[in-house]
Amino acid sequence: MPNVTLNTVVSINKQDEFGFGTQIRKSPYFDATVRWGAKAFSVYNHMYIPRDFGDPEQNFWNLVNGAILCDVAAERQVEITGPDAAQFMQLMTPRDLSSMAVGQCKYILMTNIDGGILNDPILLKLAENHFWISLADSDILLWAQGLAVNSGLDVMISEPDVSPLQLQGPRSGDVMHALFGDSIKEMRYYWLNEMEINGIPLIVSRTGWSSELGYELYLRDGSRGDELWETIMTAGQPFGLQPGHTSTIRRVEGGMLSYHADADMKTNPFELGLDRLVSLEMPADFIGKAALQRIQTQGVSRKQVGLWIDAAPLKRPNTTFWPIERNGETVGKVTSAVYSPRLEQNIALAMVSIENAELGTELEVLTASGPARAVVVEKPFFDPKKQLAVSA
Repeated sequence: MPNVTLNTVVSINKQDEFGFGTQIRKSPYFDATVRWGAKAFSVYNHMYIPRDFGDPEQNFWNLVNGAILCDVAAERQVEITGPDAAQFMQLMTPRDLSSMAVGQCKYILMTNIDGGILNDPILLKLAENHFWISLADSDILLWAQGLAVNSGLDVMISEPDVSPLQLQGPRSGDVMHALFGDSIKEMRYYWLNEMEINGIPLIVSRTGWSSELGYELYLRDGSRGDELWETIMTAGQPFGLQPGHTSTIRRVEGGMLSYHADADMKTNPFELGLDRLVSLEMPADFIGKAALQRIQTQGVSRKQVGLWIDAAPLKRPNTTFWPIERNGETVGKVTSAVYSPRLEQNIALAMVSIENAELGTELEVLTASGPARAVVVEKPFFDPKKQLAVSA
């Protein structure tokens, strides 16, 4: 077994037990990822998640030129069922779900009473009153169960035995065809099907956290995680499939949010330019509606922007929020920064005061290596209309 680290702190060998203790759960794919070269893990939704299979730049190229398989079982599911499940689900999001069809997926926001973002999950509709909320890193199971207590709605809320994998990259379609045959070619972007591999029960969706062609395979029997991982890797070998982890480089290129970094409960959708996910005119009520109406009327005082940072190539993503200054005054912070080898540029997502959000504005970022010039630019930085994911 290779040496493995938790946030590069805790190492193991064949004799030592690995982990923080039983309070941090291991995914059904944990042992397989270690066998296949996982070298470091982080914690996400109280679970281990692989963060290192070697050089992160090579992981990026594996993703954008071929295909990678990622253990994202830490994207836990909150299951909403019962006669009032659809009404309750609408209560939790400002996005209008009235036309959402069975078998469809939607990217949604979940807001609190102040209009702050609690999570930005993918919502899956399995039946008329059966939903999965595929979570970013926050405790929405507890939030949903708390809301249900005094809602007067007949719902059941639980965490099912469901653990997703992400198969992402331009060759992912070839791997899926080898696994499922011609039927996979009919799957549309942001739709799902119930499927199986060798009797392993799955929900498969054409979604993923990469802005590339990709699929998520939601395992519905945790006892078969090792078998599923090995089956996919075997099918993918002719197409160059590699084990990997979600790429920070690619997600920043695509302008994709990382919860707790680029958004939190003090961030509202309008600051992120996500107005399209807020339907204030719909008849249905939702938590935070009054606050978001007020914010829309008053306008925002800050805005998320893209930045080019003029400095030596960053060796790793930022691990603290870097202050942004203009004329010696702090005007914002860098939330996610990385060097893109494809763009040959340091790129970043940042939150700045509205007066400094105009394209072309020159700013100064106080990076870990010292001050650096930055310029406000369009985001996403690459394939802004997601043609790679939509049309492949």
